[in-house]
Amino acid sequence: MTTTEISRSVLTLRPDFATIAAWIKPGSSVLDLGCGDGTLLHYLGNKLDVRGYGVEISAHNILACMQKGINVIHSDLESGLSGFENASFDYVILSQTLQAMKNTENIIQEILRVGKEGIVSFPNFGYWKNRLQVAAGHMPVSSNLPYQWYDTPNIHLCTLHDFEQLCQKHKVNILERRVMNHDKKVAFFPNLFGILAFYRFGHAA
Repeated sequence: MTTTEISRSVLTLRPDFATIAAWIKPGSSVLDLGCGDGTLLHYLGNKLDVRGYGVEISAHNILACMQKGINVIHSDLESGLSGFENASFDYVILSQTLQAMKNTENIIQEILRVGKEGIVSFPNFGYWKNRLQVAAGHMPVSSNLPYQWYDTPNIHLCTLHDFEQLCQKHKVNILERRVMNHDKKVAFFPNLFGILAFYRFGHAA
């Protein structure tokens, strides 16, 4: 399988990767927090020739990263990013992991300490189908929130408005926002019709 074919295959499974890639300049340095099996870094390396590092806690995922040739560090994000110097990366990515963090405020601040820009994505709890399930008396279960209430790793679910208020509180400058419904961009009432939210942010001007 060629590099192009691999990229197309990845995008079929994870169309959100294209949104993240669109915000990253070729040849940049990237730190992927909670990088999983390294698929995103592998994709960015092939597409944009980025110099990437991952941070991951799962031994199984670390092995998968190594098999892909990804530089990965074994660490728990909850303990912070003290091993990294200030502004040591062009971009720091937290893809669909924000909602599982215990100390959300700290990780946002650490992203901006270590990176010149941050990119986060998270499932939008304000999506209308989630609201319907809550109105019916149940915690939402969907393709983006696939867990039952008793076994979910998601502890800080939020809406677009919630995240933007957090950024305002900490003087985080939102540079771009994109809201997706599967592979479609949502511009009309995004907090109601968007399934997945993406933000690119930096230090306050």
